[in-house]
Amino acid sequence: MCADTPEYKDTLNLPKTDFPMRAGLPKREPEWLERWAKIGVYDRLREKEGRPSFVLHDGPPYANGHLHIGHALNKTIKDMIVRSHQMMGFDSRYVPGWDCHGLPIEWKIEEQYRAQGKNKDEVPIVDFRQECRKFAEGWVDIQREEFKRLGVTGNWANPYLTMDFHAEAVIADEFMKFLMNGTLYQGSKPVMWSPVEETALAEAEVEYHDKESFTIWVKFKVVENRPGLGAGASGDEVPGQARDAGDLLGAYVVIWTTTPWTIPSNKAVVFGADYAYGLYEVTGTPEECWLKVGEKYLLADKLAAQTFAKARLEDGQWTRVRDVPTEELAALALQHPLAGAEGANGEWDDVRDFRAAPFVTDEEGTGFVHCAPSHGMEEYELYRDLGMLEQVITYNVMDDGSFREDLPFFGGRQILRNKAKNGSWEGDANKAVMDKLIEVGGLLARGKIKHSYPHSWRSKAPVIYRNTPQWFAAIDRTLDDGMGSYGSTIRERALASIDQLVKFTPQTGRNRLHSMMETRPDWVLSRQRAWGVPLTCFTKAGALPTDADYLLRNAEVNARIVAAFEAEGADVWFTEGFKAKVLDGIVDPEAYEQVFDVLDVWFDSGSTHAFVLRDRADGTEDGIADVYMEGTDQHRGWFHSSMLQGCGTKGRAPYRNVVTHGFTLDEKGNKMSKSLGNTIVPEEVIKQYGADILRLWVAQTDYTADQRIGPEILKGVADSYRRLRNTMRYMLGSLADFTEADRIEASEMPELERWVLHRLAELDEVVKTGYKSFDFQGVFSAVFNFATVELSAFYFDIRKDALYCDGDTTRRRAARTVLDLLFHRLTTWLAPILVFTMEEVWLERFPGEDSSVHMVDMPETPAAWRDDALAAKWAGVRRARRVVTAALEIQRTEKVIGASLEAAPVVHVEEADLLAALKSIAFDDICITSAIYLTGDPMPNDAFRLPEVPGVGVVFEKADGDKCQRCWKILPDVGTHSHAGVCNRCNDALS
Repeated sequence: MCADTPEYKDTLNLPKTDFPMRAGLPKREPEWLERWAKIGVYDRLREKEGRPSFVLHDGPPYANGHLHIGHALNKTIKDMIVRSHQMMGFDSRYVPGWDCHGLPIEWKIEEQYRAQGKNKDEVPIVDFRQECRKFAEGWVDIQREEFKRLGVTGNWANPYLTMDFHAEAVIADEFMKFLMNGTLYQGSKPVMWSPVEETALAEAEVEYHDKESFTIWVKFKVVENRPGLGAGASGDEVPGQARDAGDLLGAYVVIWTTTPWTIPSNKAVVFGADYAYGLYEVTGTPEECWLKVGEKYLLADKLAAQTFAKARLEDGQWTRVRDVPTEELAALALQHPLAGAEGANGEWDDVRDFRAAPFVTDEEGTGFVHCAPSHGMEEYELYRDLGMLEQVITYNVMDDGSFREDLPFFGGRQILRNKAKNGSWEGDANKAVMDKLIEVGGLLARGKIKHSYPHSWRSKAPVIYRNTPQWFAAIDRTLDDGMGSYGSTIRERALASIDQLVKFTPQTGRNRLHSMMETRPDWVLSRQRAWGVPLTCFTKAGALPTDADYLLRNAEVNARIVAAFEAEGADVWFTEGFKAKVLDGIVDPEAYEQVFDVLDVWFDSGSTHAFVLRDRADGTEDGIADVYMEGTDQHRGWFHSSMLQGCGTKGRAPYRNVVTHGFTLDEKGNKMSKSLGNTIVPEEVIKQYGADILRLWVAQTDYTADQRIGPEILKGVADSYRRLRNTMRYMLGSLADFTEADRIEASEMPELERWVLHRLAELDEVVKTGYKSFDFQGVFSAVFNFATVELSAFYFDIRKDALYCDGDTTRRRAARTVLDLLFHRLTTWLAPILVFTMEEVWLERFPGEDSSVHMVDMPETPAAWRDDALAAKWAGVRRARRVVTAALEIQRTEKVIGASLEAAPVVHVEEADLLAALKSIAFDDICITSAIYLTGDPMPNDAFRLPEVPGVGVVFEKADGDKCQRCWKILPDVGTHSHAGVCNRCNDALS
């Protein structure tokens, strides 16, 4: 620059903004939270009239601890659903809720009591329940603030709690609908039982972990053989064979089990009707073997060799004597291995039934299965269908998992300890049973196996199957309730709802829930605990559960119970004199007994649709939610129980959409565990990065599958955030002082701006379709790529020259108009995801006490902006541009030029239509060169080419002329105008 050339920097239209490059989210986000609370954003949105309703019903988290990363994922997805639908024109309401009853809280209070040396059973039950309520209240307040810190919007001032008096009254009322419609019954059958927590559990309360179990091969002696008459595979009598099968007497049938503690409750052995069995004889034994030469064994042929191997026999030490048809097996009766043992007092002297059963397998074991119908559902159902339950049900195992005190040899022995020792829950019962079997010669072999085993998800202790009297909802019983549009039973209605009424995201959720509903047993409603809504029913004294009048079904009694719960809560059920109070004047209180079991907490949460969607002003007209959204484990949890409950009381599912997310793993794909030290705590992420980074991680992941998170992943998310933030900052700077007077119509704009509008029209459809289908990854990916690639690296790069250097030109007005249109769309499209950042961006342009991006809708995008022909043309322009920029990059790398404005390349284009398209626009501006020469002449051999863009070649040439001291283009006319050292365009701008 010459000494007398003016300094033109101050004449440029450089971006102006106070929007910081560094976000400072951890510090600033709480300020926005306070601001939203102050102006009441959520409540003010409810004042918008004439909008269609959209309600996401919150699956209640449990009020008993700080949030983990799964909570953060869950609540953020819900928030994106709620906010996006609000900004698409709905009245999108969200009432957060909490599950407050149940064992986890009760367990915590019991732990506190034990630490204080107090016995829970000696504390009045109402006092104990009040302690549980107080504990839950404390955690609700803590979790509420933690959820709000994530930027989650909703009716935080008035959430729902399953322990609110009205909620407890409705839960009781919903239960009594099952009482009145005939689905409720009391039965005694094997259920999953936690000896540690002393209560029945539902499948949803169980998780599976590897467990090492004892495994034993037990000998049952054949003591009766009735060849003329036997029980066939169906249990019917069939003609026996003429063969004299006396060689089977004294032989042993061998069973295999991983639960030695069930042997004292054995009542039968079963075999497979379609398997091949044989009689085998021991011909030799090694040392330390429990088998004897000459003993005979009945085994499935497929499993005989491996069974003898477990007993340490080698090939040649046993021989197969003959086939044993299943008709012959059916004629046998067996003896329990403990029969006749000294001190047994006749406990096991009855002969054991022996018959075919459909659940026997020849894939493992021996081909025979020992039956303890009190501890196995398949065995229970077999003997129930045969009408033989009275003969085979035992009550040997107590609530705490110990054997009854008067059981010979094993009285008082514990199956499980009530507290793990050295990581093991194993009690002394299994060893005691095995030792006794060894003593009486009842074992063929023993060992250990590691297998997947059910554990309580609360105490983490193993569970057992145990026959106890429980309350059930029959899901196959015909309901005469006038709600049969989708079937006459709960199961029929559930399957119909899944097939006809509910949309699943992802679709695999449908298959999972459907298969569970097809095969699930009756719903176990009762729990033997204290903290929960009681089963509000009465039974007739002296009557049997099978008697028609066993349960008191009286609408007036039910109404009194509901009224009492509304006024005083469910605690009133446990107060002295309550039975007399609600029954007096209707029936004789002395003639009925009060039930004190409490409801499965899944019934609580399954009933929430009634007291939230149906009863609240911010619920729904029909009591049905637009969306239920939870983790994949809730197909057997909340989705499942809500379906059962709704089908029993509403006749259909209480939701229209089910959205499911996967589990969160560490960066290596491992399950998070405190012991592994790989947990990611939301609070720590927020302290380091801010909640918006956590929300952005949610948006970038495919939540429908298991997702990963860790330090390196979060660094990548933060980098994406910075790139997006810079895009927004550039727009803000370029829109400084923009007014409506600067705006021009789309029809007046250059092609480049109209191409951007076309892309906005395409994206508008992608974004809104994505939000409607809950595809946040798809929405963010599309918007992010557009913002950082098509805008920052293409459009902004090209139009920077016009924005900075043009005067009041149509081109500059068009660019600024497009920037304004971009601003309104990008901020509202991204506001459901980056709730804090988009508020900051919005307020930078539109400050004010009542201003908020969260109180505006996503703009409608004119259909006329869509121009597919223009898009096709510009796809060709961009392909040709890639060849030019790649050619110039080589020259930059080799330091031939320092910037692309030093170039004036010659571009050879073979295709006539593309050449015409390039000539119809300012292709030099598009390529950011000072000049460009377009030709259809054959390209020289040394022309630069890109393999992926055939037919375009570039020959590098330097630009002719001098450098404009204002825009830095190199042009021949620089220095020939009234303002020194500038080009014609800049001279006009200065004038």
